[in-house]
Amino acid sequence: MKILYSCLSKSWGGMEMITLTFVKELLKLNIHVELLCLKESRIHVEACTSGIITHPVKASGYFHPFTVMRVAYLIRKGKFSLIHTQASKDLWILVPALRLIKSHIPLFITKQVGSFIVKKDFLHGFLYNRVTKAFAISRVIKNNLIETTPLNENKIELVFNGIDTEKFNPEKADRKKIRNEFSIADNELLIGMLARFSPGKGHEEFLLAAKTLSEKINNLKFIVVGEASRGEDEYSNSIKKLAREYGLNNLIFAGFRSDTPDVLAAMDIFVFPSHAEAFGIALAEAHSMALPSVCSKSDGVLDIAVDGETALLFETKNADDLANKLEVLINDSELRKQLGTNARQRAINLFDINVIMNKTIDIYQTSVTNEKK
Repeated sequence: MKILYSCLSKSWGGMEMITLTFVKELLKLNIHVELLCLKESRIHVEACTSGIITHPVKASGYFHPFTVMRVAYLIRKGKFSLIHTQASKDLWILVPALRLIKSHIPLFITKQVGSFIVKKDFLHGFLYNRVTKAFAISRVIKNNLIETTPLNENKIELVFNGIDTEKFNPEKADRKKIRNEFSIADNELLIGMLARFSPGKGHEEFLLAAKTLSEKINNLKFIVVGEASRGEDEYSNSIKKLAREYGLNNLIFAGFRSDTPDVLAAMDIFVFPSHAEAFGIALAEAHSMALPSVCSKSDGVLDIAVDGETALLFETKNADDLANKLEVLINDSELRKQLGTNARQRAINLFDINVIMNKTIDIYQTSVTNEKK
């Protein structure tokens, strides 16, 4: 099997990282994969650094006749078994290229984020009619695809984003590393969240809940991990100002950390207060680390956390409800332990990268076989 992955994006975030993760995992399984990407984009640089075969092109906007011809030549010359794109915008190049050379190889698309734009007009019908299967990373994204695209439900597969449950393994992480770094005593409970500083991630609710709980309970520490994305420094500063106004001397702003397993291992309770999330990779990683969680009752969170089994869910944007659910876990160490144990097992069963790759390859092979009939 020979696969062409496509991610024509200038950005560097979840979609681009997941694309590289899938490519690397397929290569580990001795499946030949090459990557179509934008020239000099971050994913192009990262892929080259990783030794991945890349095909950089120039493309901005939607109409690219020369790029279409170049990609058509690449597909014909490369004799690929299938194509998988991570960005719906790529269809504007891939579908015309496939039509140009009259190629019938399977075309897959993964949908990472929802869309509020209905794409059921003639042109989008032309594009999506060529799609063999669409991968939705959560049920909310699957429903969004049905509502906004011409795709039939039987063309949509639920395929979660995978995580490395061996890397995110509490038995392999160093719990004391972060606790020592920030002088967190053994008898103190560390409650944390991990997210970039961006509106909608729930920082305000986290801080208000921290304030409420700190006024009632003495042995608590809180940690916020993450940094502002480009253009979001003002929001980041407003959150830090809010923490000062609340007098949260027991709150740590840790910034960006590359040692995520050790950061999670240091925590006693993980909080995921996002207002809306297509999936929530940080929450899946926290589950893999056997952390009990308190999560907002929203969107893709519901594919990861199970209320009363792996986490406690609170009403989205409701800081009082968040504080109440956290207090339940603070006062019940046995419940924390049970939720954490269940969370780790759920992560292994549903989100482990090997499980996800096996499902992906099965879909690939079935589609390639059907195309040859």
